[in-house]
Amino acid sequence: MTAPWWGLALLLAAGSAGVQLLPWTDLSALREALDWQRALLAIQPWRWWSAAFPHLDTLHLAANLAGCAVVAAFGMAGGLGSRAALAWLLAWPLTHLALALAPGVERYAGLSGVLHAGVATGAVFVIVDKRPGVMRWIGVAVAAGLLAKLVQEQAWVAPVQRLAGWDFPVVVAAHAAGALAGTGCALAVLGWRRCSRPTMPA
Repeated sequence: MTAPWWGLALLLAAGSAGVQLLPWTDLSALREALDWQRALLAIQPWRWWSAAFPHLDTLHLAANLAGCAVVAAFGMAGGLGSRAALAWLLAWPLTHLALALAPGVERYAGLSGVLHAGVATGAVFVIVDKRPGVMRWIGVAVAAGLLAKLVQEQAWVAPVQRLAGWDFPVVVAAHAAGALAGTGCALAVLGWRRCSRPTMPA
């Protein structure tokens, strides 16, 4: 049941690891071709997806691969299937499109935005889609934790921040963009499913 969710998580992890770890002739040129660049979004739309794959260093990659494993495990625990995976898949490019609304962000690379979309998507499905009682409360706790993280980061005040432990500026606006895209796509998929159900005769 959870295979599509796991499959999407595996695709994101494998793509990221492949870009960073395979012996490319010119890794910097590959990153340049794949990352999020505001000036190129309209004319190079593959970056709406590919921006998730390049990472700025191995620590950046390792942190996001760990996050990807956590999101995948959350999906397994919550029984998230093809509809949730579809919502997360739709949120992937929308996360990077929404990032264009953040002033001062010119470049971005990494999985964190799409992972925040996955967390938001999973939480909405677990809460709304009639999961067992304990799992629903876990979904509420995950959603509350995500909201608290976003409030603490205050991406609307400073979309790009210097955070302890990182050697590069962190685009926290990508986290907010991912959470927004994931929530919206999850609600849209759930709403479409319910609207498409045949109505019973009175």
